[in-house]
Amino acid sequence: MSSQSPFGGRIGRTFPTLPKGETVASYETYQEAQAAVDQLAKAEFPVKELSIVGHDLTSVERITGTLSWGRTAAAGALSGAWFGTFLGLLFFIFSPSGTSLGILGAAILIGAGFGMIFSLVSYSVNRRRRDFTSVMQVLATRYAIIAEPAHVVRARQVLGVTDAAAPPSPAATTVASPPPAPAPAPERPSDAAGAAPSSEGAPEEEARTIDPSRPLTYGEAQDAARRAARERGEQ
Repeated sequence: MSSQSPFGGRIGRTFPTLPKGETVASYETYQEAQAAVDQLAKAEFPVKELSIVGHDLTSVERITGTLSWGRTAAAGALSGAWFGTFLGLLFFIFSPSGTSLGILGAAILIGAGFGMIFSLVSYSVNRRRRDFTSVMQVLATRYAIIAEPAHVVRARQVLGVTDAAAPPSPAATTVASPPPAPAPAPERPSDAAGAAPSSEGAPEEEARTIDPSRPLTYGEAQDAARRAARERGEQ
């Protein structure tokens, strides 16, 4: 967005925007952040690439005292005297003469008088709503130094915060290996031969029927001998 200048040119209008970059270091107070920037400037770092950003801004009003008629009159007289001194010095510089000192003193007294009157009138109007003096400040809980990505590493090295303020490295992606296939169960001799094993106490109805057309295996012969022994014992 731009505006037309009276000379026919176009003047770019800059809007306040947040600086872009990476955080070099963070400090709790503005004085610490300012000292860090001064350290970078002494190291011949391009400080024009830096910005100090305050996070979590808070408005703080510090009460300095109570107002009274006497304090109001004194403060008004002091401010008016400074203004009268300024006008008297200007008159003394441009027309120095013997009477200039008298004019300077008169300007101080007149300024103090007008300042006192103005302060008393203002206090009489606002004394019911505000009977104290205060100082307003805008503070931040954290001050971060922002720099362009190309200068972040060098700035951290100068400030000695390379390890503490370095950004976390991205986690390496690892491909999970498939779980090992289960080992096959060992084949028993009786299964390999094609005959089902039978225990000594197994009932006769669960025994495999013997085919008379083929020779008996070792397991089948043992089962037949045990059955014959049980039959002789029962007789």
